[in-house]
This record gives sequence, structure tokens and C-alpha cells, in this order.
Amino acid sequence: MATATKPEPTRRDFLYLATGAVGAVGAAFAAWPFIDQMNPTSAVLALASIEVDISSIQLGQQVVFKWRGHPLFVRRRTPKEIAEARAVPVSELIDPVARNANLPDSAPATDANREFKPEWLVLVGVCTHLGCTPTVSTPQSPQGDYGGWLCHCHGSQYDTAGRVRKGPAPQNLAVPPYSFTSDTKIKVG
Repeated sequence: MATATKPEPTRRDFLYLATGAVGAVGAAFAAWPFIDQMNPTSAVLALASIEVDISSIQLGQQVVFKWRGHPLFVRRRTPKEIAEARAVPVSELIDPVARNANLPDSAPATDANREFKPEWLVLVGVCTHLGCTPTVSTPQSPQGDYGGWLCHCHGSQYDTAGRVRKGPAPQNLAVPPYSFTSDTKIKVG
């Protein structure tokens, strides 16, 4: 019985292999700009985290910052606003989930799960219905029935903990990942 022997590689075999390798490397170089353009821009990366000075925010006042291209609401709540938010049972809420990036996804939407320090509330200021920016309620300019925020586009109303209470919005305002770096500074992102 004769054993089959492998034919010796020829110059043509080498040229096919070399041409295929050069073609594969060329295709990778040609595809790289298309793949790279999907990365976030330097402006987005620069705003990935911000540090917010809260020392000048007065009791009952809200200041809006920009974070990742969205409004960031930082509100210093009054004792009355805190008491109103804590008095609401989770069973009465449209969205019973906290939506706090600092907590597990299943955390209930109690007032305590929406903040780190009761006086300070930090929220992404984007209505969860269609992405509008709700307006804040103040004693001088009351907005809605719950003392928090009102989205004028379709009537969604949020309470003093940023939880949706009325209207078409399906979810509470999001609480971004944040931490207190000192008594007067918050790092968001």
C-alpha cells in the first residue's frame, strides 16, 4: 500500500498566502476609521464626570448644570419638601422603582433611595416621556400639584423627590451616579 505524500509547497502557494495576508491587513486598516468614529467624541469624554460646587445654593433653590449633554438638577430641599416626599407611600407611585444609578435596579422609590443626604437632590433633568426638560416648582412660580417639576409638553408631574406622580411619563427622573467629595462639592459621573 502506497502512502500519500504531501506535495511540496510551490511559489504559487506562497504568493496566494502572502496576497491573502496583505489583503486582510489592508481591509483592517480601511475599516479602522469607520470603527473608530463610533467612539465618543472628546467633548463627551470630557463631560463624563463633573464636579459641582453646591456651596452657594440656598435652601429651596435649584441650580441646573450640564452633564453629558443633559440638564442636571441639583436642588437643596426644604424640610417641608423632604417631609412631603417621605410621606408618600411607594404603592401610590406610578413608578415604584428608585431609578438611582447608585443603588440596585430593584430598589424601591422611597425618598431615602432617591438621595444621599435628605437636603440634596441630584437628578438628570430629562422627562421620561419624550425627553423634554421639566420646569421646577418654586413658591414664586408653582408648577403642578406636587411641588416638584412639571413637563409642560404633555403634563407629566414629578414630586419633590423627582418621582412621577401624574401624566404620561412612565418612569421617575433618573438619579445619576454621584458622590459627595466634601460638604460643598459633588462629583457626578
